[in-house]
Amino acid sequence: MAYQKNFAVWPPGLPHDIELTDHSVYSNLERSVAADPDAIAMVFYETCITYQQLHQDVCLLATWLATEAGVGKGDRVGIFSQNSPQYVIAYYAALRLGAVVVPMNPMYVEEELQYLLDNSGARVLFAANELHHAFVGVMDRRDVLVVGIEYRDYLRVSTELPIPDFILNQGAPADLDQHSHYVHWQQALACETPLVAITEVELDDLVMLPYTSGSTGNPKGCKHSNISVQHGLRGVYDWFGIKRGDVILAVAPMFHVVGLQAGMNSSIAQGGTLVIVPRWDREVAAHAIHNFHVTVWPAVPTMAIDLINMPDFEQYDVSSLRVMFGGGSSMPEAVAKRLYELCGVTFMEGYGMTETCCPGTANPPQAPKAGCAGIPVFNTLLQVVDHETLTPVRDGEIGELLIAGPQVMQGYWQDEQANAESFVLIDGVSYLRTGDLGYLDEQGYVYVVDRLKRMINASGFKVWPTQVEAVLYRHPAIREVCVVAKKDPKRGETVKAMVVLADNHGDICADDLIEWSREHMAAYKIPRSISFVESLPKSGSGKILWRTVQEDENREAIAI
Repeated sequence: MAYQKNFAVWPPGLPHDIELTDHSVYSNLERSVAADPDAIAMVFYETCITYQQLHQDVCLLATWLATEAGVGKGDRVGIFSQNSPQYVIAYYAALRLGAVVVPMNPMYVEEELQYLLDNSGARVLFAANELHHAFVGVMDRRDVLVVGIEYRDYLRVSTELPIPDFILNQGAPADLDQHSHYVHWQQALACETPLVAITEVELDDLVMLPYTSGSTGNPKGCKHSNISVQHGLRGVYDWFGIKRGDVILAVAPMFHVVGLQAGMNSSIAQGGTLVIVPRWDREVAAHAIHNFHVTVWPAVPTMAIDLINMPDFEQYDVSSLRVMFGGGSSMPEAVAKRLYELCGVTFMEGYGMTETCCPGTANPPQAPKAGCAGIPVFNTLLQVVDHETLTPVRDGEIGELLIAGPQVMQGYWQDEQANAESFVLIDGVSYLRTGDLGYLDEQGYVYVVDRLKRMINASGFKVWPTQVEAVLYRHPAIREVCVVAKKDPKRGETVKAMVVLADNHGDICADDLIEWSREHMAAYKIPRSISFVESLPKSGSGKILWRTVQEDENREAIAI
């Protein structure tokens, strides 16, 4: 197994195995409040919120959830928002009651949101008012109580920072207040009922249910308990030496496990300061690093690329940065070198999935390798096998990555077929089949090189072509479609659709289909390039040969 090979490059002073957690995720907040209630927990456009203030709002919101919304242990609570103080408060308020948080991608449109609510059975949805176009229709059709988030509620000091319109002007319809299923955030916090006590939970109770992007068909919920979430956190803050007093830049999306675990939860667990940026904005990010002396930044490579290419980047002091890590897409070696020259920090790549609650592997801080996903973290086993026979392959040979460890999910939510297909027992150990291809070098470092599953990686967002195709087929002008990855200098990959038009629809153009797609799928899934073709290659059984289409696209990119 790969695990033993890594001891020679293991981070000095860290154990190879750690004990499983003896306390809940919610108790991380209680411990940080007790340690230093006056410490700054969150910064939002220069508004500072202490741990005591955070805790107070968490308790008030939890009381409203329990007494007015009837939320209790095991109930699912959705959060549909950009990064914000309300995201942190809603998350821990739900956990205080033993409820299960369902993070939801704020880029989703109505039908995508509807599916997550229906599948998870969420009773309450915390939703940013800017996203009313997605949640109002759902609110009309099903019995879900929406708590409206206005980001500007936590803008409490004046600032010269450029605050986007979506924060200052929520844009919610005027009659939203009158909807029977809608409550303002401030109304919920004004609950005058005596504060409810913390609900006791078991360590294997569910904490959150993040959803995959949906490799085939609809997204799948990943069941994560106190054990898997807490172990995932140890693979971040212990591995990278994140301590009390660290200042973490929270710009990676909190609906995604990187932003949620490496950003929000790690900071709360260690009593750090979370500098919250709702969406990527390089000027605000540079200001945050400069003014608040950010020490830790979980990021995707595209953010680093954008930051160091700022025209006036040299005017910002970024010398406080000590730790920078992430994944989602590979960091170009030239960019990593430039980042080190400008910021004095090495970007450490890792590998994880929604199913592994963030890190499965990470580069050892004292011995990182460029273009590499690192080594398996605490208590983690990794094997590389032939994807058909499941027999191990030799070092240097490419095979499917299998991973096992306490951070791996309990399974998929209400999907026994997917569980049967995704887990395999080898030598008495239950491994998750990742669907990713890679190899190990002689020291046990992992290199991820390809994927078995058909997936497009657009700026770290996973796009599953079959899901995009399923939506496009609803358009009456499309007879056949094949979605593939197109190389993109900034996003890494972007979505391209090869379309065969139906009869009598020859007047349709690419812009028409792109505009139609905006109403039916999240922005990162929308095809940015559409080509019309007479036919698509097919197998003898009539299946579209997507690999052939992808190979043709790759050859065309090389020729250009």
